[in-house]
Amino acid sequence: MIDSTVYLIGAGPGNEGLITVRGLELVRKADVLVYDLLGTSAFLNEVPQNCQMYDVGKSAGNHKLGQDGINELLAQKAKEFKTVVRLKGGDPYIFGRGGEEYLYLKERGIKVEVVPGITSAISVPAYAGIPITQRGYTTSLAIVTGHEAQKEISDVNWKALSGIGTLIFLMSVKNIGQICRNLLAEGKPANTQMAMIRYGTLPKQKSYFGTLGTMEEIVKKENIQPPCVTIIGKVVDLHSQLNWFEELPLFGKKILVTRSRAQASSLLERLKELGADAIECPTIKITEIANNNAFDDFIENYNKYTHLVFTSVNGVNTFIEKVFEANKDLRLLYGKKVICIGPATAKAFKDKGIIADYVPETYIAESIIPYFEKENNAKVAILRAEVAREVLPEALKRLGHQVNVVPLYHTDFENEISHETLDYLEKGIIDLVTFTSSSTVEGFAKMIEKTNILPQNIPSAVIGPVTEETCKKYGFNVKVRAKEYTISGLVEAIENSTKQMDCHA
Repeated sequence: MIDSTVYLIGAGPGNEGLITVRGLELVRKADVLVYDLLGTSAFLNEVPQNCQMYDVGKSAGNHKLGQDGINELLAQKAKEFKTVVRLKGGDPYIFGRGGEEYLYLKERGIKVEVVPGITSAISVPAYAGIPITQRGYTTSLAIVTGHEAQKEISDVNWKALSGIGTLIFLMSVKNIGQICRNLLAEGKPANTQMAMIRYGTLPKQKSYFGTLGTMEEIVKKENIQPPCVTIIGKVVDLHSQLNWFEELPLFGKKILVTRSRAQASSLLERLKELGADAIECPTIKITEIANNNAFDDFIENYNKYTHLVFTSVNGVNTFIEKVFEANKDLRLLYGKKVICIGPATAKAFKDKGIIADYVPETYIAESIIPYFEKENNAKVAILRAEVAREVLPEALKRLGHQVNVVPLYHTDFENEISHETLDYLEKGIIDLVTFTSSSTVEGFAKMIEKTNILPQNIPSAVIGPVTEETCKKYGFNVKVRAKEYTISGLVEAIENSTKQMDCHA
């Protein structure tokens, strides 16, 4: 027996939240990933850095590698590496040829584990508000491959199918006319409800409705293309009552998120939860300052400070890391007032067991000046990015306080923008670009400066007035302004602006 395992994993229907916990765990451990692009692309960034990756996907009329070749590749890689992951869209055993691959590997003494996936036959109708079984509607269900419809001699028993309450056809677009005609010929009524769901479970999902007698013409008129899941049966009627996904407030909105890669996840997740097609486009990266003499001096003299001011989550996290690196801990905060600008900054400390002494009601640097107007001869350390506005330190000095700026990190610009993102921007199909700081604006402006994209054509959503001013400086078209200068406030403003646009439509 070869001392390795091939894992046949179902990636689900394409929505990155619908892979199993076990499946994602194994993807993250893979030495080799053999994948079909359809339904698996969301997970390609989850593999280890040195993982070997092979795209063997099939689409209509285009097979990158035949099934025999895929079988041989899996066996070969199992002899070379310990963990080989075969990642398939949907479920490996539902029209995925997982059984064939298992048998081939077993015959060669290779261990195989199967990790089931959520098939599009179930998940896509659910995301379209169609329960494929429902009391009072149907208690019978069949899942069929649409490829069989074109064959003169087919394994499909059309007569038996015509009596089943709900029919699910996968890979059906090309042969939808033949499917309808075969069922009509066996007596299924022409007014039987039908739905075809394209890109199901994704923010670009689109639903088409008709009947067994009209759907072929609808496909031609609308030029419907794969991938689609077709549902036939009375349960299609329930779409109007159960259509939850397409009614999410940001459904179908394409929103570009320009935060640093390390910070983008929280904003991306919130937008996706509201139905948006949220696209990561990091324009900045946060880098800790090496050989930081200013911080070394702070550590050596920290007892002299009475107030520590933190302006961002990055500042808090970098500060804590550098304190530990200096072989100290957060007890050095004893006796000092910790001032945090913004609830997210305060939460970064709270997560470490430290409650900020003061968080202003508005989340810009100037908002803490009234607090220091009541203090006498404070000795203040402002721990922040290397390059930032000087409004705060200058104002505190004018109030008679001793102020020392301690830079902790650089904010550097990312250099590259993906071809896909650039294409979206050039075609004007991005609904909003989010900016959470002036540096994200500057980084994005730098990215597009040598393209044909005009800043005034970029609809923007900004987190606060300082960021808005930077947007105006570069000529971006500010459409959305957060009332509360936080990520939650920005998401709420985007949601509200979408509701207003829908009301005016």
